[in-house]
Amino acid sequence: MSIFLVLAKFIFVMTLGYYFISAFQWFNYKIKRVIFHYTKPMWHIYFIILPLFLIAIFDNFIYQISITILYLIATIFWAYKLDKRVVITARVKRFFAFLIVGFGLFIFCPYSGNWLFHTIFSLIFAILFSTLSEKIVAIWYKNQAISKLKSMPNLKIILVTASFGKTSIKNFIYDIANGELKTHKTPRSVNTLLGIIRDINDNLSSDVELYIVEAGARLSGDIDEIAKFINPQIVIIGQIGGAHLEYFGSLDRVRAAKLEALNSNRLKTCIAHSSTNLKDKAIIYDELVSGVRSTLDGVWFDMSLDGVKRHFSANLLGEFNSYNLAAAILACKAAGVKDINLDSIKSVEHRLQRIDANGKVIIDDSFNGNLNGMLASYKLVSEFKGRKIILTPGIIEGGSGVNIELSKAIDDVFDILVITSALNENELTKYIKKAKIVRLFDKSKMGEFLSSNTMSGDLILFSNDAPSFV
Repeated sequence: MSIFLVLAKFIFVMTLGYYFISAFQWFNYKIKRVIFHYTKPMWHIYFIILPLFLIAIFDNFIYQISITILYLIATIFWAYKLDKRVVITARVKRFFAFLIVGFGLFIFCPYSGNWLFHTIFSLIFAILFSTLSEKIVAIWYKNQAISKLKSMPNLKIILVTASFGKTSIKNFIYDIANGELKTHKTPRSVNTLLGIIRDINDNLSSDVELYIVEAGARLSGDIDEIAKFINPQIVIIGQIGGAHLEYFGSLDRVRAAKLEALNSNRLKTCIAHSSTNLKDKAIIYDELVSGVRSTLDGVWFDMSLDGVKRHFSANLLGEFNSYNLAAAILACKAAGVKDINLDSIKSVEHRLQRIDANGKVIIDDSFNGNLNGMLASYKLVSEFKGRKIILTPGIIEGGSGVNIELSKAIDDVFDILVITSALNENELTKYIKKAKIVRLFDKSKMGEFLSSNTMSGDLILFSNDAPSFV
């Protein structure tokens, strides 16, 4: 076999592997999600089906070399345009190692001259053996994390879950408690069992007194697994809503998934939103809040704490943050924090974060992807007297019809609607009568657009965000 043909096959297989591992990483290595919930299905045609079809029907050496070169160039260009490329983790490295081994083994097969068989064998080999190796690695890391937690018997653990707002609540607990207790929280939006295990092994120091864990779910049983693993003494179950309806199918199933957080054998305190229907089994935090006032300068509210009404304020945007703060206050009290105040509360990055620049008011709410939160942000900015511009892809995970509701609210408040993804374009524009519509699907041009089309005195709201693969 020609060395050039082997090299071409190798490049083709590695390129196809890059596309596969990108898709797997984006969708948390769940093959069902990559197949049935992939938001850019045409990419599968362009980067899997079409290339495989071409190498199957063209067996001429020149054609095969040409197909490889074109496929490589197309994939490089595709990856260059992505705003979220594959992160080269240890798992990704192991995948490519198995892909190389599979490619090498097939060279000795009697059918090694068949390019299609060679490619498919290499890919299946890599997927099967990398999946097996990850299970072995996961068991080892999980046992290591269990041993670490057992060595910290006095560690208090707070588990936070919700359809939306859980990251904010987690961060607020940290801000309140950290001045009095040695506190650690799961980083960024890490909320899966594997991510939590990694955080325990790599970042949780032995002198930590309070550990705040965020728990998310895409399937029933995800939160149950986390709750039984860390066995928190304090659980917060925030507002239940329509986020992730495409995975659970109904609000009742979403609620049931979140209530799995109660499956801890050390549970002492449950703090819950009224939407959980846990009225007689938990402290219902939103019912303790009253007198909420929210402006572009901050939020003020009253809260009943131990039967005494206390007044709180924070330099945060959004009425809903008063309820998130209430949940955090109750959790800190349950954890033994004595001095409850909001002096150290910081705005959560990308969640109604206000930035003033060149006379413009920029509200970064790009991590807010639920209907209630987005509508609340529109109500908040409606008081602004100048021109208002919104950049949004709409709601990615929320069920049918939610983007039509957004469309109505956007037209009532904003002067310019900039749609940043084609995914929800039809619904977002359905009720736009007054606002100017701009389509800006290439994120690399966003800075240029804002520089040329906004001016001092404008308010710019980044409402949700969607990576380019959706």
